[in-house]
Amino acid sequence: MAAVSLRDVRKSYTPELQVIHGVSMEIKDGEFIVILGPSGCGKSTLLRMVAGLETITSGEIAIGDRVVNNLEPKDRDIAMVFQNYALYPHMSVYDNMAYGLRIRGLSKDEISVRVKKAADILELDKYLARRPRELSGGQRQRVAMGRAIVREPQVFLFDEPLSNLDAKLRVQMRAELQALHRRLGTTSLFVTHDQVEAMTLAQRMIVINAGRAEQIGAPLEIYARPATVFVASFIGSPPMNLIPRDSKLLGIRPEHLEPCAASAAMLTIDVDLIEPLGADILVYGHIGDRDSVRVAARLPANALVQAGKLALRYDLANVHWFDPQSGRRIEA
Repeated sequence: MAAVSLRDVRKSYTPELQVIHGVSMEIKDGEFIVILGPSGCGKSTLLRMVAGLETITSGEIAIGDRVVNNLEPKDRDIAMVFQNYALYPHMSVYDNMAYGLRIRGLSKDEISVRVKKAADILELDKYLARRPRELSGGQRQRVAMGRAIVREPQVFLFDEPLSNLDAKLRVQMRAELQALHRRLGTTSLFVTHDQVEAMTLAQRMIVINAGRAEQIGAPLEIYARPATVFVASFIGSPPMNLIPRDSKLLGIRPEHLEPCAASAAMLTIDVDLIEPLGADILVYGHIGDRDSVRVAARLPANALVQAGKLALRYDLANVHWFDPQSGRRIEA
């Protein structure tokens, strides 16, 4: 295990095309970090720079006490798990997990010990003789993780490893990843565009937008105190409502809105859509012109909501303020 340091890391393909803009972060030994952002924001590029699969234009990446900028991937003591599993179809599960160790010249006995230990952790004992085509998607992903585990690296790198799984399997694999991290305690960097994965897996996360680190912190801290308009509008489902007020933007989470009498309204919307979800109701509407300010409210399942006008109120303690020019949070 090892700490990882990103120090003003930048990546440019041409002088005009800079894709990573001075990202800095100190990752503690044994920490599980999620790199979260929309498609095309540079999060996978950042991970590949840590892995050594992309060169660094400037800045420093250190793993443990070594600056690894100029080290080959094989010399960085990392293991990477990809979205597409990257398993050898003609090899058994055992051979897929053992292949990298054979290339590194480990003894047959040591390989057997490591593979069987990883198979036990991942509950793959019964499948070691099978080919990848004989496995489910979740089992294939566990084999990919097993191949990383047997390396016994200082750092695990996960590049959207759950994206190819269905919703039920993703929930299961998130639980397995959490259990795996508790058991191994290895420093881990996990890239995803899925905020549910980020909120449930991360000890801390870094939110990336257009190659810039918008905010770094614990998931609940970022949810409760977004540092920018982007973070407020990206984290949360539905995202935070952002309403122009007196040359500022008022932010309020959908769950912090509640219906009220028209005389007590702090906000009145025209209802566009009502989505009953069982435990609660999502109400979508607008203020003014249909395409101007959109508002979402998460209300109790027994709330009486109909098409037309809906009066809403909120507690001022739950309000966030942002500067519309800079996009930064305004502290009270």
